[in-house]
Amino acid sequence: METVDYLGQKIRRWNIGASTFLARPEKGALLMSWFLKLADGSMRDILYWPTLDSLDDLSKVRGGNPILFPFCARTFDKGDIGFWTDPLGARRPMPMHGFARNGSYSVIEIHDGGFTSLLQPIQEDYEAYPFRYEFFVVYRFQELSMGVELRLTNQDTCPVPWSAGHHFYFLLPWHDGATRGDYRIILPARKSFYHAADGRLELVKDFANEEDFSNPRLIDRHHFHFKDNRVRFGPKSGDEDITLRLGADHVPHKDMTVVTWTESDDAPFYCVEPWMGPPNSPEHKKGLHFVNPGETGIFSVEVSLG
Repeated sequence: METVDYLGQKIRRWNIGASTFLARPEKGALLMSWFLKLADGSMRDILYWPTLDSLDDLSKVRGGNPILFPFCARTFDKGDIGFWTDPLGARRPMPMHGFARNGSYSVIEIHDGGFTSLLQPIQEDYEAYPFRYEFFVVYRFQELSMGVELRLTNQDTCPVPWSAGHHFYFLLPWHDGATRGDYRIILPARKSFYHAADGRLELVKDFANEEDFSNPRLIDRHHFHFKDNRVRFGPKSGDEDITLRLGADHVPHKDMTVVTWTESDDAPFYCVEPWMGPPNSPEHKKGLHFVNPGETGIFSVEVSLG
C-alpha cells in the first residue's frame, strides 16, 4: 500500500497481483477504482471512475462505491420526501442515501490488504440520526476479489435502526466495440419492484431472473427474496463474469435487495447495488434492521472475478 497525490488530495493505492485498488479511506471511506492488468498488458476497469477536476463534492461523483448509511435511497414521512420517523415518533430529516458517503472518517487500521474506517458524525448527522453508535467500513483486497463489511455498533440504550448498502459503479461494457446488449445479469430473485414517486413499492408482475443489460425495464428495478446469495453478470458467453455474494448465508435475508441502475443509455457504467433492504425502509419496515444495545450488526458483500 502506498499514498499518492490525486487532484491535490492524498489517496491510497494497493497493488495486489494483477489488481490495483484506489481508495480514500478518510473521506466517504470511498473505494474509487479497481482495475486489472491483463495478460497482454492492457488494463480492464472493474469499477468505473470518471475524469474529474476536483474531489470537493463526492455526492455528485458517478463512480467507485459510495457507502449508503443509515438508509438507502429516498425516505418519506407521510408522503414528504427527505424525512423519516424515528422509533420514538419524531420526524427527522434524512438526505438521499444518508450521510456516510460524504462523511469524514478516522482510519482505524490500514495495511497491505485493506483498511478499516470509522465515521465521524457531525451535529447535522445526529439531528437526522439521533443515536450513539460507531459505524465502520472495512475493506479487504485480494488479487481477483474484494470483501467489504459495514458494521454498526450500538452504544446507546435503545435498539438502533439501519438499512445500509453499496452503490457499485461497474464499467459496462468493458470490451472494445461491445454494447450493453452483449451482456446479461443473473438475479435469482423471487420478487421485483419499482420505487414509486411517493415511496411505495410497486411490484413487478412479470420479470426474468436473467436479463439483458439493454432492456430498459432493468433500469432502477429492485430485486429481493433471493433464492441464492450470488448475483452474476458479464458477457453472454459466460466468460469473465463478475459475481456478488450477498452475505455468508446461502439464502440471504428475504428483504435483502439488489438494485440495477444506470444514468442514461450512453453512460459508461451500470450500477449493481446490494442493499440490506428496499428504499424507504423506516416507513414500510421491509428490510429495516435493528441493532440491540452493546451489539454489532454486520452487512457483508464480496465481489469476485470469474
